[in-house]
Amino acid sequence: MNEPLRTGGDPEDIIRLYASTVYGLALARTGSAADADDVFQEVFLVYHQSAPRFRDEEHRKAWLLRTTLNLSRRITTSTWRRKTVPLEERPDTAVPFRDPEENRIWAAVAALPEEYRLPIYLFYFQELSTQEIAKALRLRPGTVRMRLSRGRDRLRESLKGEYFDEP
Repeated sequence: MNEPLRTGGDPEDIIRLYASTVYGLALARTGSAADADDVFQEVFLVYHQSAPRFRDEEHRKAWLLRTTLNLSRRITTSTWRRKTVPLEERPDTAVPFRDPEENRIWAAVAALPEEYRLPIYLFYFQELSTQEIAKALRLRPGTVRMRLSRGRDRLRESLKGEYFDEP
C-alpha cells in the first residue's frame, strides 16, 4: 500500500518547485503584487505549520492551489480592502517577463474579469487540464471550457491589431 507523502523533504525544495504556481495564481486572483506576496508567504506558512499528508505529488499541487485560492479570496473579500484605495503599484512590482510581448499579453490577461482570468491563467500559464481547473475552482468542466472560450474571445478583442489581424 502506498505510504502517504508527508510535507516531503526540504521546505525550500517545495517552495522552489511551486513558487511560480502559487505566486502566479495569487497574482491572477488578487490583481496586486503586494497581495500576491502576502498570499505566497501565508500559503507556505500554512503548509509548514499544518504538515499535511498527500497521496501523491498531484494531491500536493491540488492542495497548494486550493489553499492559494482560499487565502486570495480572504484578502480580496476583506472589509478592510473594500474600504481602502490602493496606491499605484510601482512598475517594478509587475510580473517581469523577459520578452516585452509577454508583458503585454500578461497585462491583457490581468485586465480580464476574474471569472475568465483564473481559468486562462491556470490553463495557459500553469498548463492544467480543464478537469484539473474544474476541481481547483470547484466548477463543472463545461463551465471551465466556456470561460476559457469567452476569455480567449475577450483577449482576442483586446489584442486586436497588435497580435491579430483586424477583419
